[in-house]
Amino acid sequence: MPEHTAPQVAVIGGGPSGLMAAEALSLVGVQVDVYDAMPSLGRKFLLAGIGGLNITHSEDYTAFCARYGDRRPQLQAMLDRFPPEALQAWVHGLGIETFVGSSGRVFPMQMKAAPLLRAWLHRLRSAGVRLHARHRWLGWDADGALRLANPEGEISLKPQATVLALGGASWPQLGSNGAWVPWLQARGVEIAPLQSANCGFEVAWSRHLRDKFAGEPLKSVALTFTDTQGRTERRQGEMVVSARGVEGSLIYAFSQRLRDCLNAHGSATFSLDLAPGRSAERVLAELGRPRGPRSLSSHLQSRLGLAGVKAALLHEILDKQQLADPAALAAAIKALPLTVRAPFPLADAISTAGGVSFDSLDSNLMLTALPGVFVAGEMIDWEAPTGGYLLTACFATGLHAGLGVRDWLK
Repeated sequence: MPEHTAPQVAVIGGGPSGLMAAEALSLVGVQVDVYDAMPSLGRKFLLAGIGGLNITHSEDYTAFCARYGDRRPQLQAMLDRFPPEALQAWVHGLGIETFVGSSGRVFPMQMKAAPLLRAWLHRLRSAGVRLHARHRWLGWDADGALRLANPEGEISLKPQATVLALGGASWPQLGSNGAWVPWLQARGVEIAPLQSANCGFEVAWSRHLRDKFAGEPLKSVALTFTDTQGRTERRQGEMVVSARGVEGSLIYAFSQRLRDCLNAHGSATFSLDLAPGRSAERVLAELGRPRGPRSLSSHLQSRLGLAGVKAALLHEILDKQQLADPAALAAAIKALPLTVRAPFPLADAISTAGGVSFDSLDSNLMLTALPGVFVAGEMIDWEAPTGGYLLTACFATGLHAGLGVRDWLK
């Protein structure tokens, strides 16, 4: 792009945060150009929506905000500016209807991200936002200009303001690879180490369990974990036994606390209730019934409905003496200890913890070390569970950064 058409504001990153910042600025007449490294914009957004795009959550707003943990104080003003109800209204404004699922999660009626993204990009183009795919940011040159590589070579830009919305480092094949970290650190920006969030965890399974049960879902189980602060939580749900360990929605709900425990102690152990619908007394009573010539596996299935991967986990964790002792077996069915060794790698995580410290930002998400440079989305040091919380905060921080640029330009 020739120098004379340089944008008033450059947004680096064409995901939800960057596009929301661009929209906020276009509405007040600012010329915005969005640059994305991939062949098309919103790649991670599209992939996240393949199984059903979870836009936000309908739970009580106070409970909703609590999902952001120790980053709630920093995010509260941004969430208040664009709460779940406002996000739903914004989606409706794109001509996309939504519905609330049985879990309280909010989805587009078509369950897909593509129609929403198409309508949004059309509206942005109509508002004068210029969208540039295949433009990879390379940092700044010696004069402070943005360096961007495109198929024709390298260009440099000096916009009046810049919004960085580069994502974290999960799913790097879709563009968010964390390459920005050293470039910001070199300019005095404090970065908390990037870590896996909403991720699976490694367990040292036996070869038998890996070969026979990898990929099997664990349905109707309850997980109990005591974190490094001494807080104990029990939650019922589903998870998956994989070749490397454990993953799935129930594990993701505890991922931050499991990761913190691993960082502090080198290991983390939680307990699984394999029969949450039965009391410990009932489990023990059922195990105590005569089983005659039946095997233990047949007895577990007929008396308690425990078979397949649930029974395999009992054999994996308990020794022969414990399996033969009804009291020990009953206790394990209600609280089977599982120890995880490490989170799955960043590239395999759903999202990223760590990033640009809030101490490096002013109240408008501008980098104090780099006046005129704002950040938004997952590259900031916050995290949230799946269930619509991630996307809501990405939209909210994008809007906040865009409005921050507007105020700064004035």
